[in-house]
Amino acid sequence: MNVTRRTLLGTIAAGIAAGPRFPAFAEGDWPSRIVRLVSPYGAGGASDISLRFLAEQLGRGLNQQFIVENKPGAGTRVANELVSRAAPDGYTFLYAAAPFATAEALFEKLNYNRKDLQPVAMAVMAPLFLVVNAQAPFKTVQELIAYGKSRPEGLTFGSPGAGSQPHLASELLFRDAGVKGLIVPFRGDNMAYTELLASRLDATLTAISTALPHIQSGQLRVLGVASAERSPIYLEAPTLREQGLSNVIASGWYGFMAPTATPGAIVDRLQTEVIRVLADPEVKQKLIVQGLEARAGTAVEFGKFIDDETRKWGEVIRAAGLKGE
Repeated sequence: MNVTRRTLLGTIAAGIAAGPRFPAFAEGDWPSRIVRLVSPYGAGGASDISLRFLAEQLGRGLNQQFIVENKPGAGTRVANELVSRAAPDGYTFLYAAAPFATAEALFEKLNYNRKDLQPVAMAVMAPLFLVVNAQAPFKTVQELIAYGKSRPEGLTFGSPGAGSQPHLASELLFRDAGVKGLIVPFRGDNMAYTELLASRLDATLTAISTALPHIQSGQLRVLGVASAERSPIYLEAPTLREQGLSNVIASGWYGFMAPTATPGAIVDRLQTEVIRVLADPEVKQKLIVQGLEARAGTAVEFGKFIDDETRKWGEVIRAAGLKGE
């Protein structure tokens, strides 16, 4: 058949218009280059430490380098926006944190749409512990509540920042206990501990990793943990649910998300690998030492968890009249 130049050009143009018939890369070869994991917090904290540890494990399992890129700022929104706009090619993932589920209720406008990010796998929980000064006159949660109800001003709690998970959990505790309270926001946990140790606060809800030195020295006392079951991190602590506060379940959390158009085969592969890594007893123990619990979950489970958290904390935020700064 005699093919003219005009016919050939027309065929090429038609093929371009129809789009590619095969992916630009072979999904089965993923990952064929460095994978970027974006942390919404700075270096040195629970997010960064756990992600670097998981990145090392994922790299070994998938025979490729996984690097951590810290993008702190705006209560995790800087990292969320960056990954939502990243190429959906399987080489950029977000290590999403608890504020992802509260941002819409706290802020009138976000520079990203949460629908532009899809769940990949749930990874880690950081349960919140209710901590008081060891010299305080209350030794149980019910004694703390009774103390608050006996005072016109109620209870005074510290938090590591306005709109943070400990702040929202404190609001939920006050509501569930039927006690008045004031929550004082600080820039991080250490400033709250300083005030607690000076008896200028009644309590704080906190990740135990940062409070542990004060607990071990006998300066602070743990009254309970805001989780559904006792935490392997500190089994001595009864749950708040055991002590009459059935609704007060709260924790920090981390999990992997990807730009929404990321190929399903890649999402499934990373999901499988995260779950495999977190099933390792040695990995679980290393996380516990950091005050964290391995809490692996599929993309579907993680998505449902985020939706539940969004509804739950949205109600708390609206009831308390909170606005993000």
